[in-house]
Amino acid sequence: MGLFNIFNKGDKGARTTDNGVVGPTFLDGLTEQIIAPENLLGHEWRRKLKTTSGHTKFRIKYFGQLHPEYQNLIVGTSDAPSLVVAVEPNSGQEILIFDGCIHGYNAMFCDAYSDEQKKNRKADKIYQSLNGIDTFELTISTYHGIDYDDEFASDVDTDGFIELIDGSKVEFETVKRNGFDTLQIFGTTNNGDIIEIVSEELA
Repeated sequence: MGLFNIFNKGDKGARTTDNGVVGPTFLDGLTEQIIAPENLLGHEWRRKLKTTSGHTKFRIKYFGQLHPEYQNLIVGTSDAPSLVVAVEPNSGQEILIFDGCIHGYNAMFCDAYSDEQKKNRKADKIYQSLNGIDTFELTISTYHGIDYDDEFASDVDTDGFIELIDGSKVEFETVKRNGFDTLQIFGTTNNGDIIEIVSEELA
């Protein structure tokens, strides 16, 4: 499961993950670069999650369910998309890392969700790996393969805003950053095991 395996051995290429791709606005100031990333794609933004106080170990709370076949993956329910929150255990700081109702191309331009669908999701399930581990370092990748300038430039108003499917207006530059077409979240345990926790095609 998952479009890409970012941990495959191979040519490291770049020295860090700073390849010029700008990532989601909601993670500004909450990530750090990865040194010598392997198989970093030209349209991929990849970072390690980090709190404002420097912590890099997290538990995960979520709304949704585990995939029936790939039971390590968080997915949405038949009623609504998933909602995933990272929690720093010591301080209790919570960081939203994915909301399927508002993040990604489809949520912005294709799939409209009601207020009830959005509000009736509570991230109250605690994620555990299949062997019971619940604390991880988190690596997040978003893929930005959509040419927004080509597809939507004529829809941007004179103030630089574009209307989404729900009728709200958002700055076009914000849409480019949060309207990614694919998301992957990997957790690394203390013993070095790597678990794919989220893998969503969003366009």
